[in-house]
Amino acid sequence: MVNHHHNHHHHHHRKQDSGDLSSLLPIVSAADYCSYRKPTLLRFLVLFAVFSLSFLFVALCLFPSYSFLSDEPPPPLALHNHQGQDLPCSSMRNASLCCDRSARRTDVCFMRGPVRTHSPSNSLLLLISTNSSSPSPQEERIRPYTRKWERSTMSTIDELRLLLTNETTAAAPCDVTHDVPAVVFSTGGYTGNVYHEFNDGIVPLYITSHAFRRKVVFVILEYHDWWISKYEGILSQLSDRPPIDFANDKRTHCFPGAVVGLRIHDELAIDASRMPPNSNTTIRDFRRMLDEAYKPRIQDIVAEERKTGVDSPPQMAAGRPYKLVVVSRNGSRGIENEGALVRLAEGVGFAVEVLRPEKTTELAKIYRALNSSDAMVGVHGAAMTHLLFMRPGAVFVQVVPLGTEWAAESYYGGPAVKLGLEYVRYEILPRESSLYREYPEDDPVLRDPESVNAKGWEVTKRVYLDGQNVSLDLERFRKRLVRAHEYLVSKRWNSRKIF
Repeated sequence: MVNHHHNHHHHHHRKQDSGDLSSLLPIVSAADYCSYRKPTLLRFLVLFAVFSLSFLFVALCLFPSYSFLSDEPPPPLALHNHQGQDLPCSSMRNASLCCDRSARRTDVCFMRGPVRTHSPSNSLLLLISTNSSSPSPQEERIRPYTRKWERSTMSTIDELRLLLTNETTAAAPCDVTHDVPAVVFSTGGYTGNVYHEFNDGIVPLYITSHAFRRKVVFVILEYHDWWISKYEGILSQLSDRPPIDFANDKRTHCFPGAVVGLRIHDELAIDASRMPPNSNTTIRDFRRMLDEAYKPRIQDIVAEERKTGVDSPPQMAAGRPYKLVVVSRNGSRGIENEGALVRLAEGVGFAVEVLRPEKTTELAKIYRALNSSDAMVGVHGAAMTHLLFMRPGAVFVQVVPLGTEWAAESYYGGPAVKLGLEYVRYEILPRESSLYREYPEDDPVLRDPESVNAKGWEVTKRVYLDGQNVSLDLERFRKRLVRAHEYLVSKRWNSRKIF
């Protein structure tokens, strides 16, 4: 269960690039070129000159220190949205610092110009020339984590000082000079919970860094070796440079610019209208990136299994039984009659795999299991984040315990639909909850969970999250499995949607 369930009342109310410019020019043969009339050629040369100068001007404004000897032009700082509307900080001058603090979830600061790190003072320095007209001194402070509204959480995040400073009084000279910008963020907070790792970290990192097309360096506060190892495949899809441990790397790193903080749109979601113009990027593009991230490791796993004689899971093929993955929970919100559920699903016609993810389970193995599945069943909780690993068109059945209805829909149900999954919500009845054995039938815990949740997060956590298991009414649940199986059969032949 995610840790911001207690904020649900507030949440409820919100609901080509090529470095070669020749690719933009018409393809003209030598003979055709010579046959052009002079006025046509003149107009062409004028237009080309205007276009080239405009491109150079924009690039210089965005990253004046960026190397123009590279194969690709510097990416923008996402200063406009999909509709072309100006966003905060869209009119920054060169050698300037601007922070967008307009969002409820996150702050993002932009440093345009030469930037130096100074980890001993938790600072990033933006250098200005001695004759610059920029106001000096200027300082901004930011905690680069995407849960701005949670004061208690944010108080645990390291604060960065962003300073506009004269180049003659700057700190140490560059020890490491980078020719691409930095994206600076923290892996503190709720890192360690897979939902928060994706929702608060990985998806926002994708949103923020996507326009750079891997030409970016990640500078990480509260750096964890295990986090780098866990998400190495994804990070390599987003950046072609090694990440920097800000606190422990005492060298002075120099960048042509920096973005400090991450953009976030919604729960496990990407809003195409808020991405850079013409990108049309959605959560499905994020999922395709996951395919590329995990493919090499999955190929290695298959090769290892062949060497050791271990049978690989059956691959997708026409005529095979549909694969259903049951995501098993340890501790609270477990399915007490899980064995009977497996037998029921097999009787309906599914080939069933029970997946028991642990904190140490390699994500590539979880990805492999779910990417090859046709359906997944699981009880509401952080492990449902792995719905991101499912192929669009697969069926996601979420078992919703008492008192978790809003959170289940907001954190997983809605994102599943946006990903293109067929979402089936199974709300248990009071008699399917272990709480039915602990409270009288007319107790508000069973009959009015909303009133219990209104008493606060600690009560919700104690009663519904930590204190409840599920015993499915198999006859009632069977109807959902039959419908799911019928949908998959129909989809195989004619893509008919029955939900």
